[in-house]
Amino acid sequence: MKKILILITAVIIASCSDNLESLNENIKDPSSVPGETLFTGAQKNLVDQIVDLNVNNNNTKLFAQYLQETTYTDESNYDQTSRTIPATHWSILYKDVLKDLDEAAKIIEDTQYSLPSDIEVKANKLQVIEILTVYTYSILIETFGNVPYTEALDIDNLLPAYDDGETVYKTLVGRLTVAIDALDTSKGSFGVADNIYGGDASLWKKFASSLKLRMGILLSDVDNAFAKTTVETAVTSGVFTSRADNANFTYLAASPNTNPIHDNLVLSGRHDFVAAVTIVDMMNTLNDPRRPLYFLEVPGTGTYVGGGIGATSNYSSHSHVSAQVEAATTPGVIFDYAEVEFLLAEAAARTFAVGGTAKSHYDIAVVESIESWGGSNADAVTYLAQATVDYDTALAASTATTPWKEIIGNQKWIALFNRGIEAWTSIRLLDFPTLATPAEPVSGFPNRYTYPIIEQTLNGTNWQAASTTIGGDLAETKLFWDLN
Repeated sequence: MKKILILITAVIIASCSDNLESLNENIKDPSSVPGETLFTGAQKNLVDQIVDLNVNNNNTKLFAQYLQETTYTDESNYDQTSRTIPATHWSILYKDVLKDLDEAAKIIEDTQYSLPSDIEVKANKLQVIEILTVYTYSILIETFGNVPYTEALDIDNLLPAYDDGETVYKTLVGRLTVAIDALDTSKGSFGVADNIYGGDASLWKKFASSLKLRMGILLSDVDNAFAKTTVETAVTSGVFTSRADNANFTYLAASPNTNPIHDNLVLSGRHDFVAAVTIVDMMNTLNDPRRPLYFLEVPGTGTYVGGGIGATSNYSSHSHVSAQVEAATTPGVIFDYAEVEFLLAEAAARTFAVGGTAKSHYDIAVVESIESWGGSNADAVTYLAQATVDYDTALAASTATTPWKEIIGNQKWIALFNRGIEAWTSIRLLDFPTLATPAEPVSGFPNRYTYPIIEQTLNGTNWQAASTTIGGDLAETKLFWDLN
């Protein structure tokens, strides 16, 4: 009887032990995440950061002088230190985008799919991840200069070295070329998990080719021969040919999946921004038909008025962004057909073989921009006929050292409204339009984001080496591609 009791007790203890261990199991949250889910999250984090207007996250719409702050004007005055904007940009792109894309690729690579349809699209999924990875790294390099690359994304290396920006940028072009060639446009990819193209591989191929075009143009002043080959092969592989190709992220009507600008301007209940005088004055001078599509007239005046750069601007006395700009479901645009045509105009002006002329691509770009915002073709034709807008007439009248840069640069900037990061990059490359000096500038015009302060304290040796290499960790330091 004693032996039986001991046996029963042992069984009870073992059972209790098993039960206690099971109590530590989290049965509510998944133990693993599908690669497709990580891709969806990384894609949204990426577009949110590119689109955002929140001064804690992205100040490029202020740097491009599209908008002006009403009360707190630090960021309009090029202050990058009072708020840790560079650190936020860095962290989101590395941690919430690149690392999740990297992990998504590993999981998808290792996943044994059972459905034939899933097996067929597996390779395309990996190429789409590769394309977004290249895009994200290109933004980091265009923003900071030298950045961690070969040692990045390794969780066991908390102090990664920085790589040479130009070398990495050219490597990224090569990666992009491989991805373009590897995509099978007869098959899909992520389907509904892809909120830009719905998994359409043919559109991702056009996006990749258009990105290659953009990256080639950016290298034009530093390595013209490499740029020429990059641009011409990008066009051959097939860039955007209509607005149906636009890379538009789909936002929803309800928080937290609205366009971030809706959150910044509507859901916040704040009145922090008005139109900036720089863009309003240029559009007023040109009688630009996009004014009512971008902005609202000041009530009771019938006029568009922009706030002074770096100065406080009374909200009720200046133009605000239009309902179209601040709507919850306005797509998050990271690349569009109008920009591609402006890039082709630049390529033609640089005598690259892309078909057409600088004027023909410029005309298409201007018309596309006006019509895509909701303007009419008649408005676009009338606009282009003005002497101040007509490519040939404006080119002849320009006193700029490189007249085509002024003509294309000004119109490209107007067309890129609401796309701060790419507008900022275009301004730095073409040096147009001429921007106003802020009322109380903390620095000269920011040619880059300064490195995150946390890099100075935690990764000091590598930060110092990178800073020295690029010419100093300063806002005014020009990056390798920004020569003129």
